[in-house]
Amino acid sequence: MALLSLSLVRRAAGCLQPLRRLCAAGWLREADVDLCLRLLHPALRLNRVFAKVEARRWVADDMLAIELRCNGNTRDWRAGQHVQLYLEQDGVRHGRSYSLTSVAADGRIELAIKRQPGGRLSNLLLDHLAVGEVIELGQAFGEFAWPQEQGAVLLLAAGSGITPLLGLLRDALARGFAAPVTLLHQVRRQGQQAFAEELQALAARYANFQVRWAFSAVAGGRLCAEHLAALPGEHLLVCGPRGFVDTACGWWRDAGRRPSLQAESFSPLPVLAQGQTAEVRLSFARSGQQALGNGSASLLEQAEANGLRPAHGCRQGICASCTCLLLAGTVRDLRSGELFAEPNQPIRLCVSAPHGDVEVDL
Repeated sequence: MALLSLSLVRRAAGCLQPLRRLCAAGWLREADVDLCLRLLHPALRLNRVFAKVEARRWVADDMLAIELRCNGNTRDWRAGQHVQLYLEQDGVRHGRSYSLTSVAADGRIELAIKRQPGGRLSNLLLDHLAVGEVIELGQAFGEFAWPQEQGAVLLLAAGSGITPLLGLLRDALARGFAAPVTLLHQVRRQGQQAFAEELQALAARYANFQVRWAFSAVAGGRLCAEHLAALPGEHLLVCGPRGFVDTACGWWRDAGRRPSLQAESFSPLPVLAQGQTAEVRLSFARSGQQALGNGSASLLEQAEANGLRPAHGCRQGICASCTCLLLAGTVRDLRSGELFAEPNQPIRLCVSAPHGDVEVDL
């Protein structure tokens, strides 16, 4: 049983600064301090973000919204950003990135998680994560933001791309944004319209907001250039699979609309065909290890194959959790084929493959 309430844990975060300074100076080990702090409450840590699951609700046939309350270590989080959620399964720590659909001043946040057929983490969270459990999150990241200028806003989403747009929409309407706002959410079929009841209630409450849905499994239901041309908007925010995002941005530009455009995709660029298969030497500086590798697999995969456990999240080059420094040699970006050889530049291990012998700060 926790000795402190979560409210006290949040207030205690500011009182831990002396311990943080001692850890930074090398007088204490953060892991040892955290081990003691967690005896007071499972979410109490020096710097890491832990959160308690406070509620679960289904917002579509295949999407669950989870309300969490964080400890006091979040740093200026805002709706529309993303966080890494970490969970251990069979002794392996997994992480996935989810959008913040709401952020409250009292530490309460909401994440919406869409079921992925065969997904290792999404199905575990949807089927087994219980109210009262405490889980770890990374710090929020992402630059998606509501337009600063007045003018009609068009929001385009496909699938789970609705989640960051919903967070931005909620905040904008609550702040009194008065220009017209149109949201079009493309899903495959009926029942997958996430947050449909809330969106309809917002449309009824705010005269400047309207919501529409498109069903891609229905003939003629998929968004096309003609549909986009009929939608009002001076600012475009679009989120979804990369193909949907690229196509929508292309239509927007071709139509000569204002250059106010923000786009996010939750799927990676396609990985190029495998490169060189010749043997290369891999040096992991901090671990003091050397190994033989190849130019086909990512550095993350090859590090794990040699017993290392680098921090990682999406494994798709999106979340930046696996970023580390390239100390020497050249790497190839598996998505674009671009080569990087500047010493001490950050690279993402999950989408970087050796292009010859390399040394990384791992």
